[in-house]
Amino acid sequence: MAITQEDVLKALSYVEEPDLGKDLVTLNMIEDVQINGQDVAFTVILTTPACPLKDLIRNACIRAIHTMVDKDANVTVHMTSRVTSARQDNLTLLKGVKNIIAVASGKGGVGKSTLTANLAVALAQSGAKVGLVDADISGPSVPTMFGVEDARPAVYRMPDGRNLIEPIEKYGIKLMSIGFLAPAESAVVWRGPMASSALKQFITEVDWGELDYLLIDLPPGTSDIHLTLVQTVPVTGAIILTTPQKVAVADAVKGLQMFRQPQINVPILGLVENMAYFTPAELPENKYYIFGQGGGRDLAERYGVPFIGEVPLVQSIRESGDQGAPQILQEGTAASLAFEKVAQEVARQVSVRNASLGKTKVVEIKA
Repeated sequence: MAITQEDVLKALSYVEEPDLGKDLVTLNMIEDVQINGQDVAFTVILTTPACPLKDLIRNACIRAIHTMVDKDANVTVHMTSRVTSARQDNLTLLKGVKNIIAVASGKGGVGKSTLTANLAVALAQSGAKVGLVDADISGPSVPTMFGVEDARPAVYRMPDGRNLIEPIEKYGIKLMSIGFLAPAESAVVWRGPMASSALKQFITEVDWGELDYLLIDLPPGTSDIHLTLVQTVPVTGAIILTTPQKVAVADAVKGLQMFRQPQINVPILGLVENMAYFTPAELPENKYYIFGQGGGRDLAERYGVPFIGEVPLVQSIRESGDQGAPQILQEGTAASLAFEKVAQEVARQVSVRNASLGKTKVVEIKA
């Protein structure tokens, strides 16, 4: 009996997307079904190129065809992706950007910029279009971490008369930082309104184009910059970073709770624990918990947010940041694998958030 497209789709309707809890057919994730005798081919549209479950989904599809259609069928599953978005604003700002992700911490010095840089590169390596805004106006780190301290963005005039800044590009990522506009040795001493104005300019006057993810590297604490961000653009969700020790976790709680305030209500995508343990290069299997153990994981469990992962404290992460080549570029190392897992989990949480929660919107805070 000849295999039909209906047979294939019926079988695939029993394959569930593990995170979203619905089958692939209902989610419109199956396209381009082709049948030639016993040869069956189709494309699965993943919700992110960084999907950590792609092999599981591929194997489930093949098993479904063999079980429900023809055990001798030659099944070819093509995997591609279409990053989801939950924006419902009028798209006057960042109209080509699907997801805006805030990376925050309660305390400075916990490695937030290092995490953001490596997360951006990891997402770009997976095939996503990524941008990064360095929103730490008084302490910009992105130019150094990407090796572009001397870069200066070009400005061009649009047909409507507006001037747009062209972001710096490195490792396939579009970058914007106050560090590109001010001398490295100069201190930026600005009051809150001026810093907020700079962030707005980075959002409204930069040609970001089409992006799957725009990461916002926020300054530590809770400040005008944070409020300006959520009042200017619809933030998909926030990632909270902490280190294991009690003093850092206590401040991370404040950062988490800020996004959870009823008048802000930005979803927490998850929590990352940086410097979770020290691993010496000559003893890669050894772990020394010099800042304590499990503080980040305990915090995530206490507040009911996903625990995205741990990043170790290793010398090469610091060295790669100083050299302008994020650690994730050194494939196969324990540290790069940790960043890769974090990126996959972040992409997964964005997909889950977009499928299960309400549309993103600009926050309106009434005085």
